[in-house]
Amino acid sequence: MLDYSSLLLAAALSGTCLSVTMFAIWFTAPRARFVLTVACGILVLVAHVVLFWHYARDPGPWLCQIVLALLTLGFLIICLSAMQYLGMRNYKRVVLPTLLAMAACAGATYLGLDGLGFILAYATVTALLSLIGAMFWIKGGHDRRILLVVSCLSGVCALSFGLCGAVLLVKGQWVLGVAPDNWAERLNSVVAVACMTGLGALTLSLHHLQAQIELKAETMTDPLTGLMNRRGLTALYGERAFGSFMSVAMFDLDHFKKTNDVFGHPVGDQVLCRFAAVINKYARTGVDAFRLGGEEFALVMSRMTEERAHDLASKISVAFGTEVVATPLGPLRSTVSGGIGFGKAGGTLDDVLAEADAALYAAKRAGRNRVIAQNKANRADQVGPALRSA
Repeated sequence: MLDYSSLLLAAALSGTCLSVTMFAIWFTAPRARFVLTVACGILVLVAHVVLFWHYARDPGPWLCQIVLALLTLGFLIICLSAMQYLGMRNYKRVVLPTLLAMAACAGATYLGLDGLGFILAYATVTALLSLIGAMFWIKGGHDRRILLVVSCLSGVCALSFGLCGAVLLVKGQWVLGVAPDNWAERLNSVVAVACMTGLGALTLSLHHLQAQIELKAETMTDPLTGLMNRRGLTALYGERAFGSFMSVAMFDLDHFKKTNDVFGHPVGDQVLCRFAAVINKYARTGVDAFRLGGEEFALVMSRMTEERAHDLASKISVAFGTEVVATPLGPLRSTVSGGIGFGKAGGTLDDVLAEADAALYAAKRAGRNRVIAQNKANRADQVGPALRSA
């Protein structure tokens, strides 16, 4: 026969250790807010276990309401931490139904139907845990192995709470007067200890995974403009084949060195950010923008004809020409030159970049403030040295 009191104390001790660990992790990485939320949720559950242990020895209606409220609240907070991690912000859809369930549970207990109160609380917790498992199963997109384990643990824990409520429901125990004590409750205590331990290890793994993702994103992002950098370009497209309907537009801000020399580097940074905002406005699915370094930018366009690619790059050039940057020396307008390289059978990123670069220099030789496509650049080169020296 399992010692029920020992199981409860083991769950409380395990939860306390995990909560302290989570708080320590959050203090070292304050950006990981979901870790703080998990720690708060576990701490609430620890309070529930301690008070439930006291309620089992000295039952009372008010203590029963507090115990059930803490149980539901603790799992609600953990559910919110899962939503935080997965980037879901529609908290009201979870919070409002849970608060209504807590109110119904408190009302039933107040009327003396403490057994019904336990059934309602167990049903609510089962729903919350099932929701956590479903969210990680559906929404998780990073390391599926970790997320699947989270889903499985949530499902097992949900099943154990569901069994607790089912036993009371089948027996028709609407009024208890004492803490429920049956095989389902004892099994739930064992599962709770195991799940808390597993939750702690998985939270650490998820925190480590999120830190890796953020670090990788930082290394592939230009800190000034917020666009992806050359490393990001290589990571996304370095191994891809650039066939038909794929192209790269390279842009270079005209006379940017003169802008820095005359107006100063802070103004130059504003000009770079303005162009980044313009090029980013035209980015969408299949169109990715990058800052390659200095005043050089690139736009990778997928599933787009040559005409549409040239039209999009031209729109960016025209839109940037209308931008005005206020400076101590007066308003500043800047222009940009662009060149487009198109993919072909067996083409690579380096091939298309080289062709786009050649087209870009053709645009500069032709007088700047224009966009020239690869095929037009080739025709221009055939005109002869006279055009090259223009």
